[in-house]
Amino acid sequence: MADRVRYISEIAALPEQLKTAVAPLDDDQLDTPYRPGGWTVRQVVHHLADSHMNSYIRFKLALTEDEPLIKPYAEDQWAEIEEARRSPVGVSLTLLTALHMRWVQTLAGMKEADFQRAFRHPELGAVRLDMALALYAWHGKHHLGHIAQVAA
Repeated sequence: MADRVRYISEIAALPEQLKTAVAPLDDDQLDTPYRPGGWTVRQVVHHLADSHMNSYIRFKLALTEDEPLIKPYAEDQWAEIEEARRSPVGVSLTLLTALHMRWVQTLAGMKEADFQRAFRHPELGAVRLDMALALYAWHGKHHLGHIAQVAA
């Protein structure tokens, strides 16, 4: 339970942490890959919005259906779409702020049994919501680390 509270707090905090991380960066830095061959900071920000939207929807599906089969998406290809390569990061920061508010409200209203519900991933099998929560708390921190590499 303590871990779950921490994970929810980490998901709640991500949008502001992300805004703080990218605020001092200029366009050249936003368009700098965090590692050779990696995504740019701009692509990472848009990826977080894409990924967390998908996760939020997966949570809602699992809460309202019996182990629904979810559709994976080609995140590497999504990151190469022009809007992910060129759109201002503020667009995804605004989206993440609203999305995470809704997601945290959903998480806060879940009961113990709700966290045991699952969705079915075609490659991974059943993914329980308590495990998905831990994964996405980690996911945000993981990509904040990538941005910090460019900002340093």
